[in-house]
Amino acid sequence: MASADLLRREEEFYASLFDSAKGDAVKSRGQMIERKIEILEDMATKVSNRRSRRWLNDRLLIELVPRLHVEEIKGLFAPPPWGEEQPLSAFCRTSVGEWDTFRSIDMDVEARLIQHMKQLSTKQKNHVDGDEIIALNAWHRIDRQTREAIKRKFLPDMLEIYEERVRTFIQDTIGKDVLVLNVQDPFQRLLLHGVCEFYNVSSTTTTTVRDGKLWKTTVIKKRAGTGAPSRITLVSFVRMKKNGSQ
Repeated sequence: MASADLLRREEEFYASLFDSAKGDAVKSRGQMIERKIEILEDMATKVSNRRSRRWLNDRLLIELVPRLHVEEIKGLFAPPPWGEEQPLSAFCRTSVGEWDTFRSIDMDVEARLIQHMKQLSTKQKNHVDGDEIIALNAWHRIDRQTREAIKRKFLPDMLEIYEERVRTFIQDTIGKDVLVLNVQDPFQRLLLHGVCEFYNVSSTTTTTVRDGKLWKTTVIKKRAGTGAPSRITLVSFVRMKKNGSQ
């Protein structure tokens, strides 16, 4: 059994461990801690009382674990509700009156509101799907060679110029029935024919001689089945395909 004198000496030594230096013969803190551990281990072998041994073991563990700084102690209690203050939720930021109005809404009104929102979502989804189907059908009207050329060398700025001219031509119901464009570059002319097929208008290129040089003229006409332009443009559709949306 550990005597009261043994425990008293241990407490005095434990308290003196953190005392300030008292002369040149004072050892370093690390040496003092090592000496402290040796004494505690020696004392633990000399006591038989369970409570005293547990007390000595606790002191030994304290010596083995270094002192924690303020931030380290704070980190032990970091999870809420002891840690740093969490940002206020949307419900907390809402004024009491507005929240009470939302909370006390009639159940029938709530059910009708949810049903209405579902119907709007379904209509919007069907509308988007319908536009995508129209654009997909228009894309397949273009011959495979032209489709591959558009995807391989994608020139959105050039395509948008041609699209704007063709879309304006289709929407013009009181103007001319023929659109004439002079595109001399072969690849750009291929893109123009692709745009015309996308919007279901015919395009024919003829060759004449002007000032001793060959001159290409593309004549664009509306077909019997030409309708309103697709909501999704050719440039937008190709970008969707490149991004994996189609």
